[in-house]
Amino acid sequence: MIQVKVCGMRDPQNIEALLALPIDYIGFIFYPKSKRYVGDTDLSTWIQGNEEAFGLIKKVGVFVNENIHELFNYTHDYQLDYVQLHGTESPEYCREIASLWRASTVRSAQLIKAFSVDENFDFETTEAFEEHCSFFIFDTKGADFGGTGQQFNWDLLTDYKGSTPFLLSGGIHAQSVEAIQAIDHPMLMGVDINSRFETEPALKDIELIKGFVQEAKMF
Repeated sequence: MIQVKVCGMRDPQNIEALLALPIDYIGFIFYPKSKRYVGDTDLSTWIQGNEEAFGLIKKVGVFVNENIHELFNYTHDYQLDYVQLHGTESPEYCREIASLWRASTVRSAQLIKAFSVDENFDFETTEAFEEHCSFFIFDTKGADFGGTGQQFNWDLLTDYKGSTPFLLSGGIHAQSVEAIQAIDHPMLMGVDINSRFETEPALKDIELIKGFVQEAKMF
C-alpha cells in the first residue's frame, strides 16, 4: 500500500485535523527561507503535549544544510522520528550525525535524503547515501532549496537502480493518483505532498487530502 507524507505543517488545529486521516508521515520545515518555516511558534510545546495524537504517524523535520547541534535540538524539541536533509548535505555529514547519535543519549531519528531531480540528475549519486538513509525523496529541481510545486519528468525514475526505497515529490496534486499508479518501480514506497493541497502556505485543505489519500491507498 502506498505511503503518504504531508509536508509543510505549522498550525496546531490544521495538524490535529490531518492526524485523523490515514497518512504515514507529517513534515515540519525548519528552513528559514521557506514560506512554511515553523519559525518562533509554540508548536514544539503543542507537539510534546499531544504526542499520543500522532499514533503511528511519524514526525519528519525538514532541514537545509543545518548546523548539527541545532538539528539535534530540533529533533529533541519536536520529538522527531525522521530528519530529512534537503540541501547539499554530503555522505560525510550523514555519517557524522549517525555516529554522534550512536555515541550519545540524545533523542535520535532516522535519516532521509532528498534529491533535486532534473534531466541532468545522475541517480548514481544516491549510492553514497544508502548506508545512512532509511529512504530517499526525489523532488523537482528548482532555483532554490525546497519545493517548486512543479512535477519533474517521472520517466527519469527508470534510471534509479538503487535498493533504497523512495517517496515521490514535486507537483503532486489531487488528480495525480492515476499517473502515480502507472509508475512501475520496485522502490517507489509512496508520495510526499505539500503546496498543491493548500489554501495558503502551511495551511492544508483537509478534505482535499482526505479524498487523495482514500484514492491513493486503494492500490
